[in-house]
Amino acid sequence: MSDLLQRLRGRGWRVTSQRRVVAEVLDGDHVHLTADEVHARAALLLPEISRATVYNTLGELVSLGEVVEVSADGRAKRYDPNAHRPHQHLVCSGCGTIRDVHPAGDPLADLPAMERYGFAVASAEVTYRGLCPECVAKA
Repeated sequence: MSDLLQRLRGRGWRVTSQRRVVAEVLDGDHVHLTADEVHARAALLLPEISRATVYNTLGELVSLGEVVEVSADGRAKRYDPNAHRPHQHLVCSGCGTIRDVHPAGDPLADLPAMERYGFAVASAEVTYRGLCPECVAKA
């Protein structure tokens, strides 16, 4: 059973066949699929699943805090199931590939007090950008 599916069952989430398939598609490390990609993969497992069901399920998973929406440079939103594992993102500026990374240090601690301007900072999002090996090879 997927980690996401286990968490959802632990919360008492009603697991229908459609919801199960969406959770299974989102399972794994470095998963950052668009809603259309989730639908295409889910349809391979459950051909009758509708696009609306996928979008509604993704919206519900985001509302529950079990999946995070990731936007990169105005591209389509992607869905990251690693909502409970602290990480940052590495984004290819060529093809848009997104990878989870775990840099050393705490981005909150790295912000000096004089640069906080009195804000009670609660979180930080760091995105590393560059070219993936495939895009470097094409250049």
